[in-house]
Amino acid sequence: MSMFSTGILVLTSPLHTLPLRIAPVLSSAAQLVDRTLYVHLHPGLNLGGGSQPRPVFIPPVVDLSTLITRLYSNAADVCGHLDVRVLLTNVRAPPAACSGTTTPNCPFPTPQPLSHSPEVVLTDFALQEPHQSHQVTQCLEKYTGHCYVCRPGLPSVLLHPELVKLQENGHMLENQVEKSEPLKTYTDVVVGGTFDRLHGAHKTLLNISCLLTNRRLTIGVCDQAMLKKKVLKELIEPYSLRVQRLQEFLQDAKPSLQVEIVPLEDPFGVSIVDPLLKCIVFSEETRKGGEAVNKKRIENGLPALVLHEIQLLKDAHHTEIEEEKISSSSLRSRLLGTLLTPPKDTSHLPPLPYVIGLTGGSGSGKSSIAKQLEALGAVRIDCDKLGHEVYQLGTAGYHRVVEEFGSEILNEDKTIDRRVLGRKVFGNQERLKALTGIVWPEIALLVKDRINQAKGEGKQVCVVDAAVLLEAGWQDLVHEVWVTIIPEEEAVLRITERDGVSTEDALRRLQSQWANSKQVEHANVVLSTLWEPEVTRKQVLKAWDHLQKRIKQTSEGQ
Repeated sequence: MSMFSTGILVLTSPLHTLPLRIAPVLSSAAQLVDRTLYVHLHPGLNLGGGSQPRPVFIPPVVDLSTLITRLYSNAADVCGHLDVRVLLTNVRAPPAACSGTTTPNCPFPTPQPLSHSPEVVLTDFALQEPHQSHQVTQCLEKYTGHCYVCRPGLPSVLLHPELVKLQENGHMLENQVEKSEPLKTYTDVVVGGTFDRLHGAHKTLLNISCLLTNRRLTIGVCDQAMLKKKVLKELIEPYSLRVQRLQEFLQDAKPSLQVEIVPLEDPFGVSIVDPLLKCIVFSEETRKGGEAVNKKRIENGLPALVLHEIQLLKDAHHTEIEEEKISSSSLRSRLLGTLLTPPKDTSHLPPLPYVIGLTGGSGSGKSSIAKQLEALGAVRIDCDKLGHEVYQLGTAGYHRVVEEFGSEILNEDKTIDRRVLGRKVFGNQERLKALTGIVWPEIALLVKDRINQAKGEGKQVCVVDAAVLLEAGWQDLVHEVWVTIIPEEEAVLRITERDGVSTEDALRRLQSQWANSKQVEHANVVLSTLWEPEVTRKQVLKAWDHLQKRIKQTSEGQ
């Protein structure tokens, strides 16, 4: 069967048997859906009873909260590539009546539109008789169309053949489970986080917050000062994008809620000043934060919030530098060495040699990465060395620098004294600009010469190792920009140890360069030498392997 971009999975098994079935159901669904999988819960739905079933309200119970956690945990393990979203429009205590209808149990007065249009509907419903198949798929299509906006003739797929054995296990458990405990809900709930690259742990937090909320859900999203200590903070998505993705997820999950998303500039935000809030939701690792919120609220004369803790989701795929839980920092670390943004138009450059512009701040480990790429077969073009060539006696660059800055910068042997020249431009932006206006174009000419030389030798890849690649505007010389980053405090430590300068001098040097975040804005690939050398080596190998595939695709497309 063909692959679909977006699907809806209707889960019909009894609530107490679903935990056994989730992993195989998701695994089967992932063979048919490759982007977004919506999950609609209707335990006990009978699609083979002869009459057309209709959606009903499912009361929020503790087991449902546990099930959602299990579902996202299993999804991370068996179909991590899918954007799984649990839909909760039909999960609430049944109201007395729905306006405009005599039927009190009507969670969908009109079909709910979803952010991604469904192309297929799947279910775990198990046929009692093989001949029911056509009837059940028709029934499923009509049921789904009553709940969500779907195109006519939506394909329906029964996943039951893979689940027969589990069904038997479910029957064994059926008489052992008592009625689930109701879940206490609240009018106003608050939750906070970074919500970078929305993943299963975020969705668990958000879905359970939706379960607990009757009216208003307030979400504090970390911004500015709250991001400073985050691992690989330069790769965190912009605040506006994180908010947009939250809004989309919540509009799908429970559109009836009033959602307020606010920037979080400190650990507390609105949670300590909003008198209407009743409950705060957090993961087990941030319980102290929840307790601190209540301490502040009491100091502010406000009632304490109900503390609702959810468990962390384990990451079965974590590496030695990643957390054991599912986390955004782990996802960011997995981006290192991958293509973050496609290369810009480089039709003005020959396809080979394929030129990488490698840059990064002082102490970032850029040169060590350049050497590793050289060992893998790249031609390394060291712009520091080319800079020295520009100043050599008799060159065009030499004459222009002497003409601009005078003979007092010369040694007795007529060579340029770089220290004297440095003092002339230090702290003087105008004079520094005059110097770089001479030197940078000369270095660029030498880079072009080295690339042409590599081309003549039949080389496939060149790496232009240049600290000022972006400041000098040399992006037009390269096919891709690769940036190496480390936190400022680590860079200061490395510079002081390597060069014997003070912390203040190291900081001044870093502040005179482009910030990591500004460099990353121009990067196609980002690398980091923050961890052990072996971790860096794996990043470089990953980046190199991906690069070889891109070069092959480019050459085949010529």
